[in-house]
Amino acid sequence: MRKYLAVMLISGIVSCTNTEKKVAGNSDTTTNIKTAGVAVELKDGKVQAIYNGYISLKDALVSTKFEEAQKAALALKTDLANYKGCESTALIADKIATAADIKTQRKEFTSLSSDVIALFKHADLVKGSIYVQHCPMANNNDGGDWLSAESKIQNPYYGDEMMECGRIVEEIKSSK
Repeated sequence: MRKYLAVMLISGIVSCTNTEKKVAGNSDTTTNIKTAGVAVELKDGKVQAIYNGYISLKDALVSTKFEEAQKAALALKTDLANYKGCESTALIADKIATAADIKTQRKEFTSLSSDVIALFKHADLVKGSIYVQHCPMANNNDGGDWLSAESKIQNPYYGDEMMECGRIVEEIKSSK
């Protein structure tokens, strides 16, 4: 039994190491999140509002701030509801806004992120980069993705419990 626990512990530690990719031509991989957030510019103002709201929600979950996550999710719900095709995603944001605890918020964040990632993969990015990041241990080892304005891993599924657990799986860049 002790060997089994030791193997599980080592596996967990190894799977949560930050395997951040360095992007060619981008030597600044530790940009301050507020600076990086400003650097992302989308052509459509409604999509920009969704992006900004999503990043606010993600940051609140990273910081384990339940009430801030509720407020950010409520604002995001409105932005999503006002964008054609995102009405069902707005319902997920509502679940986060009305969740009873941060654990439930983080669980719902997985579905929200899947939908929003799909939106941003097809959005017209004018300036900056959006990083798709993944934690293999989120959701009872089913994994979970999220978007970030910077390449540095800041895990919204675990906050300061495992802040750097994850890796970059994709970079969405402007076509210019």
